[in-house]
Amino acid sequence: MIDITKHPEYDNHELVSFFFDKKTGLRGIIAIHSTILGPAVGGTRYFNYKTESEALDDVLRLSRGMTYKCAISKAHFGGGKAVIIADPKKKKTKEYLKAYAKQVNRLNGLFFTGEDVGMSMNDIKVLIKESPFIIGNPKKAGDPSPWAALGVFYAIEQSLEIIDKKRGLAGYTVAIKGLGKVGMELARLLYKQGVILIGADVDILRNKEFLHRFPGSKIVPVSEIHKQKVDVYSPCALGKEFNKKTINQLKCRVVCGSANNQLVDPKDGLLLYKRNIIYITDYLANAGGLINVIADLNQKKYSKKTIQKNVFKIKATVKEIIALSRKNKQPTNIITDLVAEQFILKNKKNN
Repeated sequence: MIDITKHPEYDNHELVSFFFDKKTGLRGIIAIHSTILGPAVGGTRYFNYKTESEALDDVLRLSRGMTYKCAISKAHFGGGKAVIIADPKKKKTKEYLKAYAKQVNRLNGLFFTGEDVGMSMNDIKVLIKESPFIIGNPKKAGDPSPWAALGVFYAIEQSLEIIDKKRGLAGYTVAIKGLGKVGMELARLLYKQGVILIGADVDILRNKEFLHRFPGSKIVPVSEIHKQKVDVYSPCALGKEFNKKTINQLKCRVVCGSANNQLVDPKDGLLLYKRNIIYITDYLANAGGLINVIADLNQKKYSKKTIQKNVFKIKATVKEIIALSRKNKQPTNIITDLVAEQFILKNKKNN
């Protein structure tokens, strides 16, 4: 039997629930890190984890990140996450998804979930019919990707404004790793502003689409994208990318992307700081997606205008974080954590 409390990624999580449905083969984990600010929210990731241990690592880190993402966004929700251990030999059926909805329902509103890696809008449509605790309704909030991309765009824009003390993105160069829904939308937003783009993805078709949509751009191998001499490196694939080796290979002034858990170890933020590279913590940069989907829970109405306004506030938070980092001579990831923790302390329920 696993002792969760001794796991290196365990951070006083309130609940870690393993589930298995023999009939459908459904297998996964739901982790709730905190409900101090309110019920936990976090996407469901459908991924071909090599081992259950790898899935546990991911769900613990991601759920903690959601707590901080809610706090840095000043949202009165806690952090949670679910991972489903995918079987590449089997497709997700309606029965499979219904079995998962039952697992979510058992928590009776302690955890609200929606789309993440490996889950589609069609999957969400099925889940919504089976559970009242699914967010990202296609008829309301829908796909969070465009909003996540918009948040990253604003964070990049603000970072460069602070460095060069000028507005406008034309002529800057940005390298994007991962050309999925968020990465491709981010590319569109940047290209529209005159940014020179370099992209990389493991999917050849995505690379071709990138070159077709953004004439004059360039594709490089995934293993080389972080080494490009650019103004901004934007990781928009999976996490655990930055360690001593990869940080020393960077040739950029800003790291800002949508990928979760980008640092292998929080201490790696100090390495970025020492290299004078501004690092916008992932859960701040990609918070637009969260801001969008929690609007599903607004009892009054879903308002795109309000969401746009709230996502735009990411710029002000980035400005605050960079200013505090420079003032206190601390890495931005440490400062971002502190700002989030202060919000939690001031706003916890029944305080």
